Amino acid sequence: MERPATPTCRVLRPGRDSYAGRQGFTYTAGVSTETVGARGICMHLLTLQPGERARAHLHANHETAIYALEGESEMWYGDRLEQHAVVRAGEMVYIPAGVPHLPANRSGAPCTVVIARTDPNEQESVVLLPELDGLVPR
Repeated sequence: MERPATPTCRVLRPGRDSYAGRQGFTYTAGVSTETVGARGICMHLLTLQPGERARAHLHANHETAIYALEGESEMWYGDRLEQHAVVRAGEMVYIPAGVPHLPANRSGAPCTVVIARTDPNEQESVVLLPELDGLVPR
């Protein structure tokens, strides 16, 4: 998508464009610097298929808010991914900047979430943490 020259309101119809995130998921492009010229927020959709999981990572300089539309996923978080949470449809998750985490869908059905971040770029400030990947069972 081309970035608009003059700021204006835009309606996006997800499903046409996607991008591969460094953490291992394919995201449906939404509101971002790249698509609409956003300056302080990025929001997009992600569907985690059964068995799919991210690489362990953190977002160095921004916060993340997630709303689960359907399904169920899990997240391990903390310095050594020692904390665990299950997120179900209708629930929200907050991830502070700098907190290591690893989301996964170990259920038998897809899980779709809306993700909003305080970094407007699609390829946000992801720091991969390969030394933590093996701490979460596949």
